Amino acid sequence: MQYLLLIYTNEADDAARSPEESAGIFQAYGTFTKGIAESGTYVGGNALHPTSTATSVRVQNGKTLTTDGPFAETREALGGYYLVEAADLDEAISIAARIPAATHGTVEVRPVMNFEDSIA
Repeated sequence: MQYLLLIYTNEADDAARSPEESAGIFQAYGTFTKGIAESGTYVGGNALHPTSTATSVRVQNGKTLTTDGPFAETREALGGYYLVEAADLDEAISIAARIPAATHGTVEVRPVMNFEDSIA
């Protein structure tokens, strides 16, 4: 089953890190990503630009409305994700716990619905 591992961190804390701290975190992500790729659980993933680049879209009464920024104001913002293949939730949680941001942010684990069989 596929799971989406959503990575939430505090953007202000991320921006306040020294270049050396940031480099260490990027290296940890590289090591983590290489490890899950080699294990066969990695399906995909990406980092996201800061929430200041986000645009929220809503349609009300047939009219498209856009707002700068994310939908909700929170301390932690979605900063990236991994899509992994795991046997079950326990394995997905085990993978999520190894994501570097799990030590200073939150990693949300969500099972992915598979509609491919119903489309065919």
